[in-house]
Amino acid sequence: MALHKGPDEQETSHFRRLAFNPFYGDANPVGGMTEAPPRHRLPNGPLPPMSAYQLVHDELMLDGNSRLNLATFVTTWMEPQAGVLMGECRDKNMIDKDEYPRTAELERRCVAMLADLWHAPAPSAAVGCSTTGSSEACMLAGMALKRRWTKRNADRYPADRPNLVMGVNVQVCWEKFCNFWEVEARLVPMDGDRFHMDAASAAALCDENTIGVVAVLGSTFDGSYEPVADICAALDELQERTGLDIPVHVDGASGAMVAPFLDEQVVWDFRLPRVSSINTSGHKYGLVYPGVGWALWRSPAELPEELVFRVNYLGGDMPTFALNFSRPGAQVVAQYYTFLRLGREGYRTVQQTSRDVARGLAERIEALGDFRLLTRGDELPVFAFTTSPEVTRYDVFDVSRRLREHGWLVPAYTFPANREDLSVLRIVCRNGFSADLAGLLVEDLKRLLPELRRQPHPLTHDKDAATSFHH
Repeated sequence: MALHKGPDEQETSHFRRLAFNPFYGDANPVGGMTEAPPRHRLPNGPLPPMSAYQLVHDELMLDGNSRLNLATFVTTWMEPQAGVLMGECRDKNMIDKDEYPRTAELERRCVAMLADLWHAPAPSAAVGCSTTGSSEACMLAGMALKRRWTKRNADRYPADRPNLVMGVNVQVCWEKFCNFWEVEARLVPMDGDRFHMDAASAAALCDENTIGVVAVLGSTFDGSYEPVADICAALDELQERTGLDIPVHVDGASGAMVAPFLDEQVVWDFRLPRVSSINTSGHKYGLVYPGVGWALWRSPAELPEELVFRVNYLGGDMPTFALNFSRPGAQVVAQYYTFLRLGREGYRTVQQTSRDVARGLAERIEALGDFRLLTRGDELPVFAFTTSPEVTRYDVFDVSRRLREHGWLVPAYTFPANREDLSVLRIVCRNGFSADLAGLLVEDLKRLLPELRRQPHPLTHDKDAATSFHH
């Protein structure tokens, strides 16, 4: 969450009056409210509900259109019926499982469905929970990995510092985990055209203090899958040589809700014995509005009992494991609705459509001649591209800035260590981003190219301020 500082009120009384539409006040616009409420302190008295609504509504018009936000992985469209269910459940607190037993039951069913989808050896024995998103789910998985390591190495901890091996392309939540829980982050850098972690590099960084390896099923930088099976095989070989038994956590924030439906031949989940836990974002390719993630462990053995809290649930025992306490049940209910509504075939159709749109859009952008594709949207429905070597008059930051003028939010950013020379644009295709919208994006890009080609040189001087990188 961003930390904001509110400036002191500096507006003149004249400007304050102009800030408020007289029609928002009483029935008589002449005798109604003549001055807008303060922005950085509580107003002295209440406003009529419609006036308060209209003030907030008008300011939010300046936000970007979420449907045209090709930076975010987060769901921006759901069926109206899902919205109705969410509205009916927004006042239910997920933590009060004895007061809202059916909401708790729907959460349990979602966990069971994901355990089955991800080939847990005994789906009924797999343990898991809902979270506010993948970031919390990753924190929980990391906590379990660290606690298991500290129990095995009680004679050396805390004298020896634990470490976690992952690619430099991981989502920032893993860096936060290592910072908050005092774990050394061992990052595999990018190398040439390899934009994520490879098996040999992951195994080479492991030692007796490694709590686990994080493999990403769908890198946010370019949409590519990390080779989970190869990483597990390299760690199997490492165990044979050294006796080190290193578990793997799969960060499937996006790919864990894509691969089971479109890439059944890719073995990445609990079919691999070394995979101890998996997380996903229900609010990404799980197709739910923001606010829900999932964390699952292969069996109770992978989740240390001392991390689990017990609450009374209808006279019985309900285990809970979460960083957050109070949160609405609406998103969990929406997840169950979506599982029920689509089923396997429905999810397969939706995700295939997103992939088809991504691949088709990538091909059309490549055909323009000014761009070089890094990925093609054939794993996650996401692709990254950069300008061709002969393009010198503009760069990706100029493209991002000019597309924003047409309402399109397309992020431009520089890759991390070892490939900081590479700046790219990335497009995320989600449900609701249709082939027609993709065609409109290409047409706008075509209209911009002649102007960009006439520039004397790239115009975006402050690359850090050009656009933010959204995961």
